Amino acid sequence: MAERSTLRGSRLGATSYEDERGVEFADRQAVIYDCAHGHRFEMTFSVEAEVPALWDCPRCGAQALRVETDRPADKPAKPPRTHWDMLLERRSVEDLEILLDERLELLRAGLLPGGAHLATAARGRKKTA
Repeated sequence: MAERSTLRGSRLGATSYEDERGVEFADRQAVIYDCAHGHRFEMTFSVEAEVPALWDCPRCGAQALRVETDRPADKPAKPPRTHWDMLLERRSVEDLEILLDERLELLRAGLLPGGAHLATAARGRKKTA
């Protein structure tokens, strides 16, 4: 119960009560990055870590390049998949043409919601023909 009273009223999430006695830190290295917008900043990495050539700038979010390196080659980007591409994965063009003809017939006959204006226009064309 006595331990609880020492924590009452303190900011538990913001303050750490651990001390650094007996803790051995890993060897570190400071790496400097230059942003395309003229920002220069320093990041700290472990000596054992593989340091990336590119890092997001903490000020503007643009990609920054490590000072001692050249820009790495860009990976070839995959073209974005369109709705048409995904549709062609499921059906062939012939199947789609058949479905389109069936739906157009139903729409012109007024059997589909929203197709009443097309049905009256189709009947008007048949009478004049």
